[in-house]
Amino acid sequence: MCVDVGSTYTKAAAVSADTGTLLGSASHPTTLDTDVMDGLKAATEAASPKGAGVVDTLVCSSAGGGLRLGVIGNEPLVTARAAYRAGLSAGARVVEVCAGDIGEADMERLAGARPDVLLLAGGTDGGDETALLAHAEALAAARLRAPVVFAGNAAAAVDVRRLLTSAGFELTCVDNVLPRIGSLDPVPARTALREVFLRHVIAGKHLSAQAGFTDMVKAATPDAVLTGIELLADMTGEDLLAVDVGGATTDVYSVLTPDAEMSGPRAEVAGTAWRSRTVEGDLGVRHTATGIVEAAEAADLDVPTTLRDAARHRTEHPGFRAETEAERTADAELSALAATVAVGRHARGERIGGPTEPLRGGKDLAAVKLVIGSGGVLRRDPESPQWLREAVCGHTAGGFRPPTAARIVIDAAYALAPAGLMAANGHRTAAEALLRETLLSSLMRFPFID
Repeated sequence: MCVDVGSTYTKAAAVSADTGTLLGSASHPTTLDTDVMDGLKAATEAASPKGAGVVDTLVCSSAGGGLRLGVIGNEPLVTARAAYRAGLSAGARVVEVCAGDIGEADMERLAGARPDVLLLAGGTDGGDETALLAHAEALAAARLRAPVVFAGNAAAAVDVRRLLTSAGFELTCVDNVLPRIGSLDPVPARTALREVFLRHVIAGKHLSAQAGFTDMVKAATPDAVLTGIELLADMTGEDLLAVDVGGATTDVYSVLTPDAEMSGPRAEVAGTAWRSRTVEGDLGVRHTATGIVEAAEAADLDVPTTLRDAARHRTEHPGFRAETEAERTADAELSALAATVAVGRHARGERIGGPTEPLRGGKDLAAVKLVIGSGGVLRRDPESPQWLREAVCGHTAGGFRPPTAARIVIDAAYALAPAGLMAANGHRTAAEALLRETLLSSLMRFPFID
């Protein structure tokens, strides 16, 4: 039984542990006002086939805001950027980035962002430790006490541990996220952040009074989805792009083939994240629907006047459900704009350190062969493959190269998160079978959408 406990809905999928066959699925409003286990039990009971026995229950969650991460790095364009990318790949929402000459005001701003976890990075292995140790000292003197994952210069690990543990921080030390200039290694930090999320964040959100819930949760939802996408990429051998349009954010995931010729001056100093995720907190079709309109207009995209009114209504009433044809059309138009803007931001790169900083970490999407759409609006709209293709592949004036010959598939069965949960928890063969039955079988029936 694979369950995604979201901020709005709890979605359950019953999957055969032997064959990977999807046996049933259901959703239920997330019961944040009582106990999330109420909604979880209702969803799993509705998804369970009669007579089936549950051998394992795997849960991912973004309820309660998910994993809020604060990043501290030596400078915005190198180690802070590398740490930022590692945080996103772990399913975190990066709420604040501090880099450079950090003072008391920066630490106050970081504390005000209310991070659940802090990721401290800085320097390449064997490099200068001065700035990193200064940051550790500033953190030790600050008023926040969130758990810390240290993924910086290995030579400074002993001193960092002494400074932070003596100040009362719980500290996890892992390999450097940027061991050498241009060499990005997000996996150790990603793994450590996942473990801290499970130990501290889920329990700290007080989502359930039942101890069993924390034992079931295995990952933050975006982390599970990225694992599912990585598995699908391994199975197909193709470059993939996935767009998940949600009520509060639009997430974009990409798994690309490394460019063997990218070296020397062409290489990004903070490394290139070939398997990565970006999250756009202003592009949700409910809570932040007005942000979609504002971002689309800033990008010179066409936004009808009626859509501005629809976005305002959805932001003011995030529990709104589209019932009429006109309301469903507005949802589709907002989702298409969110996908267009989010993919453009993902491809052009991030701007760490302030609005005047240059864009870094851009990606060439021209070789992407498969685009996956996810999110409630896309799953419910039979026309979503067509408008998603136009949003992702047809936007050629965005300052990046979009996919040129991609197939489009919608994760209608909501298989990516369950596949990621299973693959990471001892059921990889079943996870592969689930993806073949759902996403890949859809491609065989409808290989191209023109």
